[in-house]
Amino acid sequence: MKKVFVWLLLAMLLVSSLACKAQPAEEPKSEAPAIADGTYRVEVTLTGGTGKAKIESPAALTVANGKITLTVKWSSDKYDYMLVDGEKFTPEYVDGHSVFEIPVASLETPLSVVADTTAMSAPHEIEYAIAFDAATLAPAS
Repeated sequence: MKKVFVWLLLAMLLVSSLACKAQPAEEPKSEAPAIADGTYRVEVTLTGGTGKAKIESPAALTVANGKITLTVKWSSDKYDYMLVDGEKFTPEYVDGHSVFEIPVASLETPLSVVADTTAMSAPHEIEYAIAFDAATLAPAS
């Protein structure tokens, strides 16, 4: 009788441990809706660095074949390159501003970038994040 009880207890433990491990499938995460090809404006916020540098907001976005490109217009012409996901981008200089065209993976998460400034005694790479207010996305006029 004792052996039967031990076997029943072991069987119950096995069943309960399997039941604990069996979890319902996770709901697939909903992806942000795709943005149609075109040109847009979106409010952006720059964080990082000393707080002295600024970028133009709203900023221009271009979507072509599902790929998003952001136009970053800095408050000065002292930025000579930007790094995005390890890729180096160089600017155009327009009316005293460094202007970059950089790729954006998603408007749902801040974009981490490094910008090199020559405004100090020696060039410095500074880490920034660009956050998007997707609710402000509107076609460019």
